[in-house]
Amino acid sequence: MTPSRPRFPALGAALAAALLATTLGACQSTPPPAASAAAPAPLPGLCNDTSLQWAIGKVNDEATVRRLKQESGAGLVNPIGPATITTRDIRRDRLRVYVDAGNVITAARCE
Repeated sequence: MTPSRPRFPALGAALAAALLATTLGACQSTPPPAASAAAPAPLPGLCNDTSLQWAIGKVNDEATVRRLKQESGAGLVNPIGPATITTRDIRRDRLRVYVDAGNVITAARCE
């Protein structure tokens, strides 16, 4: 018996080329999204206390704390009472709201 040859050698080569193209195409990375011309949005969670002086003298209630968090961009808000012990670590995402014994805000700082 003589060994048989493939009847369609071009089909085998085309199939191998298609398989190779599909395999290599899966490794291709997608380009990053195009940058817009507008100013970049601030990073979420970074605290900025420059415009929070309005809160000094206000009662420390839920609505005020919510507004402080929104305006500062802080990811974490800590109310600090007169007897609260704090650490000296600095976190760029933390807003500390200092209140007196009457629950009135005395300071709001990113610390």
